[in-house]
Amino acid sequence: MWTYVLLIVGFVLLIKGADFFVDGASSVAGILKIPSVVIGLTIVSIGTSCPEAAVSITSGLSGNADISLGNVIGSNMFNLLMVIGVCALFKVVPTPKEMLKRDMWWNIAVTLVLLGFIFNFGSGKNGYITRIEGILLLLGIIAYIVFVVRSALKNRVEGDDVKILPMWLSIIYIVGGVAAIIFGGDMVVDNASEIAVKLGMSKTLVGLTIVAIGTSLPELVTSVVAAKKGNSGIAMGNAIGSCIFNILFILGIASSLSPIKVDPDLLVDTIILLGVAVMTLIFAKTKESVNRAEGAVMVLCYCAYTAYIIYRCYS
Repeated sequence: MWTYVLLIVGFVLLIKGADFFVDGASSVAGILKIPSVVIGLTIVSIGTSCPEAAVSITSGLSGNADISLGNVIGSNMFNLLMVIGVCALFKVVPTPKEMLKRDMWWNIAVTLVLLGFIFNFGSGKNGYITRIEGILLLLGIIAYIVFVVRSALKNRVEGDDVKILPMWLSIIYIVGGVAAIIFGGDMVVDNASEIAVKLGMSKTLVGLTIVAIGTSLPELVTSVVAAKKGNSGIAMGNAIGSCIFNILFILGIASSLSPIKVDPDLLVDTIILLGVAVMTLIFAKTKESVNRAEGAVMVLCYCAYTAYIIYRCYS
C-alpha cells in the first residue's frame, strides 16, 4: 500500500518540482536578458542530470564505473528520442537558431569522441575509457560552458514573455525545484522497481527499463512542462544540454575516478546513438522545428530500441 502512495508522491514531486524549476529558470533568463535556450543548456540541463551524476560518481568511487557508460548511453538515447519526441507530441517544438548552428553539432561531436574512446584509438588499452580520456572529457565540458556563456553575454536579448520574479525568489524556485525533482525521481525509481519485482519482472529487465527511464524522468518532465508553457528554448536546451553534460562531465568524472571497462555490446549502442543525434539534427532543421509526426517517429524509434536491448539481453 505505502509503495503505491510513495510512487504517487514521487510523481507529484517530479511534476511540481519541474513547474517551479522552469518558472525560476525562465525568470533568470528574463532578468539577465539572455536567451532561455542558454539557461536550458546550462542550469536546467545540469540540474536535471543530477540523478545520472550521482549514480556515476558513486559507482566511480566504489570502483564500479562500468555502470556509468551504459547509464549515459541509455539516458542520452532517452533524452533525444523520448524527451524531444514527447514534447513534440504535445506541441510543435521550435528549434532556436543558435542551437542548430552550435549545440546540436556539439552533441554529434562529443558522441563521435565517445565512439573514438570506446575504440580507444592509440590508447594502447583496448576495452577501457582511461583516466586521461576522462580528464580530456572534463576539459571539454569546461570549454563548452565557457563558450556558451561568452556567446550569451555577447548576444543579450530582451527577455522572453515570461513572469519575472525577484532574483532571490528565482533562485529559490530553481534550488527547490531541483531538490523536488531529484527526490521525486528517486522515489519513483525505487518504488516502481519494487512493484515491478513483486509483479514478477526480472531485476535485469527492471534495470533496463524502469531504472534507465527513471533517471531521465527529470529531463522528460521538465522539458514537457517547458514546452507546454511555450518555452521551447528550455525544452530543447535541456534535452541537448543534458546529452552533452552526460558525456563530457558524467563520463569524465567517472572515468577519472576509475577507468571504465567497455562492454562490447555498447559499441553498437553508441553507433545507434550517433545515428539518433544526426536524425535529431535533421528533424530540427526541417522548418526549424520538430513537429508531431517527427515526434511520433522518435518515440517509435525509442520503443524499437528498447525492444532490441531486451531481446539482446535474453537471447
